[in-house]
Amino acid sequence: MKRPVLITLTAALAATALSACAYNDTLGRNQFVLVDDSALIQQSDAAWAEALRTQRTSNDAASLNRIRTVGGRIVNAAGLTDRRWEYALFVSDAPNAFVLPSGKIGVTTSLLALVRNDDQLAAVLGHEVGHVVARHAAERYSTNAAAGLVLSGVQGAAGDYGQAAGAIGGLGAQLGVLLPFSRRDELEADRLGVDYMHAAGYRPAESIALWRLMAQQRQGSNPEFASTHPSDSTRIAQLEQYIASRGW
Repeated sequence: MKRPVLITLTAALAATALSACAYNDTLGRNQFVLVDDSALIQQSDAAWAEALRTQRTSNDAASLNRIRTVGGRIVNAAGLTDRRWEYALFVSDAPNAFVLPSGKIGVTTSLLALVRNDDQLAAVLGHEVGHVVARHAAERYSTNAAAGLVLSGVQGAAGDYGQAAGAIGGLGAQLGVLLPFSRRDELEADRLGVDYMHAAGYRPAESIALWRLMAQQRQGSNPEFASTHPSDSTRIAQLEQYIASRGW
């Protein structure tokens, strides 16, 4: 592939980027989104069905009611009442939770045992719902797809040398482009989660207590520059600053 083809490829990518940019009022910034929401919802439903099929779940009525109650208040605060929400408690030693765009909320038994009150559970669910409102899944898919297209085009243009350097190029794209976006997404979801906590009647300050608790129980972590999540200290500092700025 010679230079004229490279120019054509670059122009095509630029046109695609422009057509896929949309302004997100909640985030106050433009987003690059290629994937249709209906496709994400379909994939979310499939992932949920697979999780229920392959993972052990708990039928503890009190715990499930707690998740539904807190999750329902957060969902209402986020304005996501346009979908039918389902909840599940997964038996796992890993403290975790997730919210799928199609209206599914999963919490692990370990997380439920870790949080010290419903405010901290609301902080977790608010954060995860924040990802849905922010359309981070669609944005991440689109960014990954675009990065893959650019790398494949460069490799094709450079011939055998390009193929040999592909792994280096992939790592560069990951560390230089994709991962910082993910850290930004996490911090955006933190802020949105605090907003939903407050609107739902929970104490925003408990989000800080939650992340301090998570930091204490964490066995180890990657350095921030090579991680898809901000460091605990970064997350806590930014939450403290944001909550103070809102007077909460």
